Amino acid sequence: MTSALARRTHNGWIVAPDGNLPPRGNRSALLREAIAQIAREGGGRVEFWIHHADDGDDDEPLACGFSKWRELWQMRCPLPAAPSTLWVRAFTDDDADDFLAVNNRAFEWHPEQGNMTREGLAARQAEPWFDPRGFLLHFRDRRLAGFCWTKLHGATAVDPALGEIYAVAVDPDFHGRGIGVPLTLAGLQWLAAHGPRTGMLYVEHDNLAAVATYFRIGFSVHHADRAYELVVAP
Repeated sequence: MTSALARRTHNGWIVAPDGNLPPRGNRSALLREAIAQIAREGGGRVEFWIHHADDGDDDEPLACGFSKWRELWQMRCPLPAAPSTLWVRAFTDDDADDFLAVNNRAFEWHPEQGNMTREGLAARQAEPWFDPRGFLLHFRDRRLAGFCWTKLHGATAVDPALGEIYAVAVDPDFHGRGIGVPLTLAGLQWLAAHGPRTGMLYVEHDNLAAVATYFRIGFSVHHADRAYELVVAP
């Protein structure tokens, strides 16, 4: 089944995949109908996301049997940020294997960024937003030590132009060497040079080390996106 109610994903189902939800207080009917349809299709693990969530959004999914699963914070900062003196260079296709090795070590736990394959990388490179010049790599001891992958967003009716830190990571072998902050600043520096006056990133709210780093750099929380999960029997 693929509909406005639910869509299959690589690991189950997602409810309201287009993100268009009825107002708070009117979501239980959508959730119950989606659960019933998913059960008829064989059941499975179900995700339900609420964007710009607050505590008042929990009642309906919890009453329908969902439990809280993830909370992503969108954090923003003014650009330009502090300068970085870290040496970086742009990604090339010859870096793919090294990137995948570092990415999958650093994001072993991550539902979207972890376990990336050559095919997954190629799919991201085929996206219209991809720009290798903003995919920055840092090397130490002749090894890829970390990367900062950026993404430019044009202005919309509700948001200014945004420069996103799409993914930033340091190889676990290089943790504790002071790379993370200047690597993030290098990405923000590249973004600021290409127009946006606001930097942005997403982070798991309970990734305390990363959140503390971003606060030090000058980010603050703009909003929370919250996910709930449920296993539906057939």
